[in-house]
Amino acid sequence: MVRHPSGRIFFVAGAWAGETAEFRIKELRGRSGEAQIVKLIDPSTERRNAPCPHQGFDDGHCGGCPWQFMNYNAQLVAKQARVEKEAQALDAAETVAQIWGSAEEFGYRNRAHLRTDGFSLGFQAGQSRSLVDVPDCLVLNPHNRETLRQLRERLPERSWQGDRRGALQSLHIDDDVTAAQAELNTRLPFRQGNSEQNRRMGRWLTDQLGKLSPSTERRVVELFAGSGNFTELIAREQGVQILAVDSFAPAIATLEQRGLPNVSARCLALDRDDAVRQLQGPLSAADLLVLDPGRDGLENMESFLKAMPQLQHVLYISCDPATWRRDVVVAQSFGFHLIEVQPVDLFPQTPHVEILSRLSRKG
Repeated sequence: MVRHPSGRIFFVAGAWAGETAEFRIKELRGRSGEAQIVKLIDPSTERRNAPCPHQGFDDGHCGGCPWQFMNYNAQLVAKQARVEKEAQALDAAETVAQIWGSAEEFGYRNRAHLRTDGFSLGFQAGQSRSLVDVPDCLVLNPHNRETLRQLRERLPERSWQGDRRGALQSLHIDDDVTAAQAELNTRLPFRQGNSEQNRRMGRWLTDQLGKLSPSTERRVVELFAGSGNFTELIAREQGVQILAVDSFAPAIATLEQRGLPNVSARCLALDRDDAVRQLQGPLSAADLLVLDPGRDGLENMESFLKAMPQLQHVLYISCDPATWRRDVVVAQSFGFHLIEVQPVDLFPQTPHVEILSRLSRKG
């Protein structure tokens, strides 16, 4: 982000905080716009040559790893600072622990959303919807790199072509999908994209459950449960009754097939106007809320908390610091305060940062 002498704010892909450069305005929208680097005058000492030839910021480059031009330690420092800034706005900066970096900054990704027109296979460009042909991807784990290689052997593939030339189709792959099993335009149930960091997050969740005030019969509502990534860990606790809710029917079907003890599952879009009413019974009895929403957070947080008079603790796992702060502000207005905040880097080479947090009701 760069401030123009006029006071306007411009967003610049490929620029790092503290760098000095010459910029060219690309687009202006009111008091803000987009610009591009013309010349680096004083680059960061943490800047590096991106290891991947597809990294870049124009139509010919993949947009999947926009921070790859910076050393990994600098990426972690920036993510830590972002979480601390949001927590400071909540008067809770002292609760933020040191970020958990990924053991591997490349080769970690257990899933990918590939795009194809039947002639090329890869990812969308960073600044447009154009397709960038990608023979190899360094952030994919070995299984998915091999799947990508095998899928590319099928090119050109007539069945992957859209109704009109140039139309892009989707191929979702992950550790549970081989090249032969990959289906066109078939969405897979959500899973965290970094397996090792996901296991670490699970250990954090188990540890937090152990820190809660004792309860002979804990009533838990888990929102955005997916296919049971965290539900399984909660179900191991003694004396719990869990309602797990998600909007994606295949994920709920998978969760039900797992047969976890003391778990009932419900498929429901949580942003529906009547979502709280439909869950009224379990909400009114719950003393623990666990949620792992998408980037929109829980937009109707206030309605949910109003319906949960017995609620004592919230374990909030967030992938967006801005909506996390918004929702925590709502929780604070209901008498909750932040006890712990743990940043986690699930996606090296990107600006995304995960936040693990525990809130408890005052008194």
